[in-house]
Amino acid sequence: MQEKINQIKEAIAQKNSAIIAFSGGVDSATIAALAYEALGGRALAVTASSETFSERELKGAVQTAREIGIKHMIVNFDELEEPGFAENTQDRCYHCKKGLLHTLINIADEEGFNVVLEGTNASEIQGHRPGRQAIVEAGERVFTPFVDFGVTKDEVRQIAREIDLSVADKPSMACLSSRFPYGQLITRDGLTRVGAAEDFLFSLGFTQLRVRDHSDRSSIARIEIIPSEFDRFLQERERIVSHLKKLGFDYVTMDIEGFRSGSMDEVL
Repeated sequence: MQEKINQIKEAIAQKNSAIIAFSGGVDSATIAALAYEALGGRALAVTASSETFSERELKGAVQTAREIGIKHMIVNFDELEEPGFAENTQDRCYHCKKGLLHTLINIADEEGFNVVLEGTNASEIQGHRPGRQAIVEAGERVFTPFVDFGVTKDEVRQIAREIDLSVADKPSMACLSSRFPYGQLITRDGLTRVGAAEDFLFSLGFTQLRVRDHSDRSSIARIEIIPSEFDRFLQERERIVSHLKKLGFDYVTMDIEGFRSGSMDEVL
């Protein structure tokens, strides 16, 4: 693992300067930490604040950047203004990633940085990954070290532990747009509602979850939590139902299959 760390840092150092697409999750935090070690002040973490990025995650990104010591910039990015995004087709992530990378490349040019570092890992390039195409299209302006060096998600976490990052075991958090079935229009109100619902559940102590919004007809919250927390969910049932109905959901359900990342892709 130390050999891979050294290879990645050397490859980053060869770029001379870089900005990092920084969400504060384990992938982007690990890339940012390695970039800071390799480049020092010539590395800049950039977080896109948007409707699909919860306030809870934004605060976490700020805290993690401080922990690393890297310079940190927060910019506004409105995915809903990107053509093809709000319609929520199966290539939604392509439109989002393309717009985000365009924004980051412009910042790199304006601030005098050579490349954008992006934290996609080798475990994420299989299956339905339309956002990957946007990275490929960006060419040499975007560098994905974990893909290039074959670093899997588990190995990213190992590296994060090696360099003592507090987010090493942080659960993966996809953007809030992933809470809506393909074909269901994504709106600001919908994003706000699922974000508030998830914040409430996290406040109750649930550790990994998604609130999926199925609102083609009636407004249904399909809640995914890990099976070991089913009992706690049932104990808090009345509070959960009451709160989510106040947020605007007509029906509140628990998915007995439990939490799994990318469940909206199961119908593809």
